[in-house]
Amino acid sequence: MPTTPPPEGAARSVEELNAAIRALWPHRDARLSDEERAEYQALLAELEQVRRGDITTAA
Repeated sequence: MPTTPPPEGAARSVEELNAAIRALWPHRDARLSDEERAEYQALLAELEQVRRGDITTAA
């Protein structure tokens, strides 16, 4: 279930990113498709940017 990227200039909060990551796994033994794996990697990269303070999260 792909998530929609935030509007240009806005970023998702850590909570939103964590929720999107958790939503990729319907249960703990689930396997990700190639598309889901790519989305997971993009979410992790965005999460790292937010944690480092490289981007400002949306209110």
